[in-house]
Amino acid sequence: MKRKPLVALVADRKQLGLHPFHCVGEKYITAVIGGADCLAMLVPALGDQQDPEAILDLVDGLLFTGSASMVDPKRYNGPVLPEGQYLDTARDQTAMPMMKSAIARGMPVFAICRGFQEMNVVFGGSLLQKVHETPGMMDHREDSTASLEVQYGPAHPVRFSQGGLIHRTSGLEEYQVNSIHNQGVERLGEGLVAEAIAPDGLVEAFSVQDAKAFALAVQWHPEWQYASNPLSTSLFKAFGEDCRRYQASR
Repeated sequence: MKRKPLVALVADRKQLGLHPFHCVGEKYITAVIGGADCLAMLVPALGDQQDPEAILDLVDGLLFTGSASMVDPKRYNGPVLPEGQYLDTARDQTAMPMMKSAIARGMPVFAICRGFQEMNVVFGGSLLQKVHETPGMMDHREDSTASLEVQYGPAHPVRFSQGGLIHRTSGLEEYQVNSIHNQGVERLGEGLVAEAIAPDGLVEAFSVQDAKAFALAVQWHPEWQYASNPLSTSLFKAFGEDCRRYQASR
């Protein structure tokens, strides 16, 4: 029996006690397994200790997850991170080279939250450090004192670009999404096309214009309750279907 497509998820590098660990949130793993109907493989954030091209040779798609850490501002000539935010340069060094190489191969790529920010920087874009302190912008942060159901509940609408990847995939023109981020797109990277816009004008999703496969980044969290959210269900289904197409083409 032919195996299901294999999707790689790049881990965060976290210090737990005296030792470093490589971690991926379970909600992303289960969304790949249940939503995309694919196998999930976790890739440690070891930078060039492992050949990224050799890893890509093994897999049929990539998912870049959200994280509490931020992309190193040195990568987009940004200011030093505000107090209370922290880096994960090991993930930067692992995920970002794989991301652009995978897209060049025509491999499906789905980037969420931190992954969205990584992809924008990979393509030469820049990030706002504090969207909520930017004139004219909304506060896109969650209430950290609320329950998970409230934090990940619908926060604001986004409007989808007519004829864009999300519009074609979901059939939706507008949808309420959750909002759990303090950074956001300042300048969209070269070759990226806005797919979803928040009421304040912030880009909430983009695709890669000339990609040969599914190459989408979203700022919100579609992995949360992916099976009961029509937009999330459609996105993970489309990603999984393209992983199957890529697998068959190899």
